[in-house]
Amino acid sequence: MTDFQKPGTPTDRHQLGAAGMPLNTLADYRPIPADGYGALFLPERIAKGYHVEEINDGAYYVTSGAYDTMFVRTGNGVVLVDAPPLLGENLKRAIAEVTDEPVTHLIYSHWHSDHIGAAGIFAADKPKVISHDYTREMIQRWPDLGGERGLPVPTETITESDTLDVNGVRFNLDYHGVNHTPGNIFIYAPQQKALAAIDIISPGWSAFKHCDAAENIRGWAEAHDWILQYDFKGVVSGHVNRYGTPEDAKASRDYTNDIVEFSKEALDHGQEFEYIERIGFSNAWVLWENYFNEMTNYVTKKTLEKVTDNGQTWAQRLAGADVMTKYHAYSVLEALRLEYGMVSGFEKLIIPQSGE
Repeated sequence: MTDFQKPGTPTDRHQLGAAGMPLNTLADYRPIPADGYGALFLPERIAKGYHVEEINDGAYYVTSGAYDTMFVRTGNGVVLVDAPPLLGENLKRAIAEVTDEPVTHLIYSHWHSDHIGAAGIFAADKPKVISHDYTREMIQRWPDLGGERGLPVPTETITESDTLDVNGVRFNLDYHGVNHTPGNIFIYAPQQKALAAIDIISPGWSAFKHCDAAENIRGWAEAHDWILQYDFKGVVSGHVNRYGTPEDAKASRDYTNDIVEFSKEALDHGQEFEYIERIGFSNAWVLWENYFNEMTNYVTKKTLEKVTDNGQTWAQRLAGADVMTKYHAYSVLEALRLEYGMVSGFEKLIIPQSGE
């Protein structure tokens, strides 16, 4: 066994030095609270590979322990949202566990393969496949998104928000604008008070790296407010291991807003002269790396140490916040320059404007 393979001894086996990414151990971070694991370690989830539970009135949550989605019984067919590859055939088993209704409608939240890549397993059922225009465009452009099975191309699309009625059960298909990706729609069943808002919050956790790999950080941040406009009992987020509550959504919004506000502070109050005097201009990327890393550390420290409205810090309140906050901070700092119209103090210093 090499040093790299031994638990707790991360090693730079690629010999990259500063050009590589650091490796950490579990001991470097806070332990995950017991209630943060949701269904992950439930004996039945481990035995079956999935966990399914009713959110409310025929709306169900199903998770592999890492990816999750939602389906709704209508009395004459199942309306399914997404088909993550990490659920795969277990998604069929989960549906069959609670109903013998066939899948008659399949709604794609967005085009990313990690959420819809297993949709081909339902092709033989010939469901109506519904998505945003942009999602269909991406599936037609890259037909290999579904692997060997392929992806059923949407038969119906929406451009803005629309509604769907299936056997008297209503679904709101809401497009509020670009967020995680263009075309990412929210699917809401008002009777069941069940909402699928994929890749925005991660209930009880910090989102994954770089604001869950959002293509538009500002839209992703605003999407937290959109979620809280719904009257829901459960929100399915696409990730982690339980569905979310309104309190989960509020916590994620407040955490995100803190990162945005501390990032604005950082860009306004960076110690710009220090980097120029210490590094100079001979390698601009080293200069920028130091500046952005310093600003990222400022935002991360302020965010993780803030005492929130329940008396806990974000590091205590959201599982994995001490792991992921630095990545969110970096992405938000860059988005402030690109998507919010801010010019950093650093840029003003190195490229002074005439008359200033």
